[in-house]
Amino acid sequence: MSLSKEIAEMIIKMLDDGDSTAEIRRNDLAQRIGCVPSQINYVIASRFTPEHGYIVESHRGGGGYIRITRANYDLSTLKMHLINSIGSQVDEKTCRANIINLFDRGLLTDEQARLILTATAEKNYRDLPEELRNSFRAVLLKQMLLATMN
Repeated sequence: MSLSKEIAEMIIKMLDDGDSTAEIRRNDLAQRIGCVPSQINYVIASRFTPEHGYIVESHRGGGGYIRITRANYDLSTLKMHLINSIGSQVDEKTCRANIINLFDRGLLTDEQARLILTATAEKNYRDLPEELRNSFRAVLLKQMLLATMN
């Protein structure tokens, strides 16, 4: 198992053991795992993002810590938050992370998730100029999310 995966699993376990919130002292966790503190930063920055359904707060100083909270929104709130956060452009990687997060939370059916992932895949936009691809994907993703709201 990779070090990043091990760190992520440890943080997820902390979230599952608590009330969907984990407070982490970066240096303590790094020492416990046997890695450098920047590795903890990397895992948090790449795997515990709003797109993945997490809220991260950082408090610096002598008693500093990082608080990770699993966001628990209802279907409409989560989808509207996502629609508003997409903006005018979205790349395939971010789009995919958002759709997988919605599916993992049970907010999209398997069929809906597969359909949206298929429609927003990069291969569909090869004939568009590169500067328009992410804009077109954002519009399509927003419309598909709105269409899945009940």
